[in-house]
Amino acid sequence: MSSSTVITNIAALVTNDPSLGDGSPLGLIQDAAVVIDGDRVVWTGESRKAPATDNRVDAGGRAALPGFVDSHSHLVFAGDRTQEFNARMSGRSYTAGGIRTTVAATRAATDAELEANLTHYLTEALRQGTTTFETKSGYGLTVEDEARALRAAARHTDEVTFLGAHIVPPEHADDPAAYVALVTGEMLDACAPHARWIDVFCEKGAFDGDQARAILTAGRDRGLHPRIHANQLSYGPGVQLAVELDAASADHCTHLTDADVDALAHSDTVATLLPGAEFSTRAEWPDARRLLDAGVTVALSTDCNPGSSFTSSVPFCVALAVRDMGMTPDEAVWSATAGGAAALRRTDIGRLAPGARADLLLLDAPSHVHLAYRPGVPLVAGVWRRGVREI
Repeated sequence: MSSSTVITNIAALVTNDPSLGDGSPLGLIQDAAVVIDGDRVVWTGESRKAPATDNRVDAGGRAALPGFVDSHSHLVFAGDRTQEFNARMSGRSYTAGGIRTTVAATRAATDAELEANLTHYLTEALRQGTTTFETKSGYGLTVEDEARALRAAARHTDEVTFLGAHIVPPEHADDPAAYVALVTGEMLDACAPHARWIDVFCEKGAFDGDQARAILTAGRDRGLHPRIHANQLSYGPGVQLAVELDAASADHCTHLTDADVDALAHSDTVATLLPGAEFSTRAEWPDARRLLDAGVTVALSTDCNPGSSFTSSVPFCVALAVRDMGMTPDEAVWSATAGGAAALRRTDIGRLAPGARADLLLLDAPSHVHLAYRPGVPLVAGVWRRGVREI
């Protein structure tokens, strides 16, 4: 039998429900309370109106918001690319080729080593407020290595993505068509049972538009829904392909034409921006303001991976988005919660309203704005996931 808990004395509650509170997209409620019963939110409102419950938690005048939804990460890997990062910060540019270093280390790792690494970074992310995460394969690039990566990921999240089409591995460098055939055939057969999504890195040095279409279509035919790494390093066909195939998300979206922006604005495809990648590669920032002003749904995620964005911190990405991508603090917080949920086509997370999953965090601050206002400060003071206090 579940017990009910009220979290009261919340200075400002982000619900992401515009029918609540101040009527803004964040649905802000001042001097608020949240009631949890089992794994669900059953009531939100002003603290003085909170109903009686079995348990009571005093938030102490802190802000509360939905748990972060990190809808793009690469957490099943082994090895370290410190030297590559150091060299890049000393003047070398980023290309897709560095992925091969992690592929070699991941292939050499045991299942236990991969799982230990995964759980380490999941714990790190949870401490920073992430309650839902998507993660991908993509560092094995053989049938068995991709399948074991997905099996490990599926033990920790429902949001598992098959990314056999990350790059063409060295053993297929002279015959990329044969690798595409492997990804859409035997590898897909082995991986589809363990995944919800299929992804492809559509970029110079990785897979072109025709290859990406073939891979995503094959995955869709096996029941996997498309998402796509699109337009990160250069202009290309990725965004248009995402919209054509009703991909849940086009991720990176750094180099966009007006036609790309318009296509996103008139689709259900979310533009997922990953500022950790630009920070870690000194690349051009995505123009979030341009996307938002056009009416595109935007998500913010970490892209946590050992090569181009080795951060598990959504708060850090929120601060970067506000400082360097033209987002307001409200927009960045919405994009890191409700936006991430939209990128995963979920309605049960990313919000704190009756019926939503009870994933929430308390900040050691009176407002969500402090996530950008106090960058780099560990503000997360409490985390509930599925109604259970984890931090």
